Amino acid sequence: MKKMLLRIAFMILTLMTLWYLDGVMCVKDEHGINQAQAMYYQPRDTIDVVMLGSSHIDCDIDTGLLWKDFGIAAFDYCAAEQPLWNTYYYLREFCKYQSPKVVVLDLFSPARFKEDYQYDYLRHNLYGMRFSLNKLEMLMVSAEPERVLDFFPGFAYYHERFDSLTMEDLVYPFTVHRKSLSNKGFTPYLKVAAQNEPTIDQKYSGGLTVKSEVYLSRIIEYTKEHDMELFLIVTPYITVAEDELVYNRVREIAAMNDIEFNSTNFDYDEIGLDFHTDFNDDSHLNYWGARKFTDYLGKELKERFEIPDRRGDERYESWEVHYREIAEYVKANSM
Repeated sequence: MKKMLLRIAFMILTLMTLWYLDGVMCVKDEHGINQAQAMYYQPRDTIDVVMLGSSHIDCDIDTGLLWKDFGIAAFDYCAAEQPLWNTYYYLREFCKYQSPKVVVLDLFSPARFKEDYQYDYLRHNLYGMRFSLNKLEMLMVSAEPERVLDFFPGFAYYHERFDSLTMEDLVYPFTVHRKSLSNKGFTPYLKVAAQNEPTIDQKYSGGLTVKSEVYLSRIIEYTKEHDMELFLIVTPYITVAEDELVYNRVREIAAMNDIEFNSTNFDYDEIGLDFHTDFNDDSHLNYWGARKFTDYLGKELKERFEIPDRRGDERYESWEVHYREIAEYVKANSM
């Protein structure tokens, strides 16, 4: 009996050690990993609107403001340069835990990046997702067979972080629940970089790769099968003719499938964007531009879809905390 108890104690200690080391060593960043990890800590079936796509989502859509001004319980579930095949598996993962009424899908990545295997930010798209068959399937369509072991298993990559560990890493396993619960995915950027307003005169359509079009079709089918409204969008940025070629093709696909689509690069004036003050760089809005765009988007969502106002419901207290944390961060870091 003593030996059995010692074995059990040793197994528990080993598992606890592995759990702690994995939490300390895992990669943490705001380019997709933190957003994906935070999703697992959200109260089940509380998120009404999920925002999917590239960094244009987490930089441009202020989930705190959507909550404060519209009562929308939204979550930015995205990653840098996310291709549509990753988005498809993100949507499947999300729906294991949530039952969103509206899926908002950003189309920047398929317009700008054309390779069938996009490695620059693949780790940021992978490492926040928990191990599952869904994650393995996503990896297999995201990496060529000879490169799969470059990205899996994830902890094989962690050893490179030994020299950069901080006190925040050491306490992370004990604080991740609290921090993730109030993290709804939004990343406020406070830099100001003046831009030139683009001219949009592309009349033709095309440019969407076969792989991207296949996975866009799968996303459309999935949302229809699960009775979710799909809203295709392009967030404001310094667009170019090659991108607009793809958006014109997306507009055709949306019309064929009776899906809402809004390329907001045509709505700069309605949004109220100032190209001298509202951009972080040529591809992303800063915090002040995001507030303007979020106000515009919140009105669009309320007009197009039936989305409940969750303010006053105690199950949604973490959204109120999220709003306050953003305000405190901006106040502390603004000049």
